[in-house]
Amino acid sequence: MRTPDERRPSSTGEPIRIVAVDDHSLLRDALCRLLDVEHDLCVVAEADTSVGLGDLVARTGAHVVLLDVEMPAHHAPTVVSELTARFPRLRVLMLSMHDHGPLVQELLARGAHGYLHKSAPRASLLSAIRGAMARDPHVMIALPCSATSGTAFRGAAGQPLSPREREVLMHVADALSNRQIAVLLGITEATVKRHLRNVFEKLGAASRIGAVNKALEARLIAPAGKGERQYAFRSMPDAP
Repeated sequence: MRTPDERRPSSTGEPIRIVAVDDHSLLRDALCRLLDVEHDLCVVAEADTSVGLGDLVARTGAHVVLLDVEMPAHHAPTVVSELTARFPRLRVLMLSMHDHGPLVQELLARGAHGYLHKSAPRASLLSAIRGAMARDPHVMIALPCSATSGTAFRGAAGQPLSPREREVLMHVADALSNRQIAVLLGITEATVKRHLRNVFEKLGAASRIGAVNKALEARLIAPAGKGERQYAFRSMPDAP
């Protein structure tokens, strides 16, 4: 277990405090660097094992744990159950190189708030973290399209999106908040919300993630970058 790493908090309010747990040091270091450049995120500790993880969460006051599924001396479902029972407000997001459906469902049933493939786009990870802390009533699953092809979203209401609605949705896909989008486009947050309501209605979506997924599927917006693997996003209710 590594000693908690103190990071400078955001000057615009308390950042989301994150513990990153992965036994691959290069991947973990890259993940921490990616998160630390975000003004509203703060990696307060990192670990290469889940042994003693509950005490680490208590010591650092973490809001989110990014937890590798496969590590030595580690049974992910048990760890998730223990963490969520001890810290009811903690959000646990699973990271894995595997997309085994039954395992995903078991982890969600145990209390995980999301499951992301390790090669998922940066935007999906940031969206999962921010959505979890916003108490989004849905969980995020980000898997390669081949893994979710049988459950892909079907057609929408068929109404075209306006250029501004598409622009707003592209920024949503980049994990920007309503306030950030408003500043970027020079409009009010209320206007951003109005555009999103129109987008949800036209696409038949119930969430930001669902709208992005449907827009990508219908090619209404472009993926984040050329050559990037396309991902499907599914919103699912929290497990009871």
